[in-house]
Amino acid sequence: MTNATPQVSDFGSVDPAPPATNGDHQVVLQDEDARMFQRMRAVFALRNDGSDQAVDALCAAFSSTSALLRHELAYVLGQMQNPRALPTLWERLADEDEHVMVRHEAAEAMGAIGDARSRSVLQRFLEHPAPEISESCEVALDLLDWCERAEWEKP
Repeated sequence: MTNATPQVSDFGSVDPAPPATNGDHQVVLQDEDARMFQRMRAVFALRNDGSDQAVDALCAAFSSTSALLRHELAYVLGQMQNPRALPTLWERLADEDEHVMVRHEAAEAMGAIGDARSRSVLQRFLEHPAPEISESCEVALDLLDWCERAEWEKP
């Protein structure tokens, strides 16, 4: 028996599942009957792919019935830092029917992406009654501020 240890990804995280190495990741991701472990493997494979098409596949998977999966989708979209995901993340944050942890992760992903176009969306939810949402928006806005200062300070 091998003693496999989780590996740190290129994104600096230890992922809950290793990225899938073959197969149609988008099909597995959308398959509500697939085991969550396999769906997570597809998420991380698409994240590692990093293309606009991978971002689109991840965004399309927000139709999933699993709040856990939707939360992970928002997380990896933040890791990818591709502004193409922003409209979907804006929708997830604004959806009052969305699970609070998905909304929290969508806000934090906006901060990680670092695009000032998210500022007005995040500001709308600064006073949200759910602290998971309001505090995540505060953190994301502070990160946007930090990113702007870091850009100004470049030589």
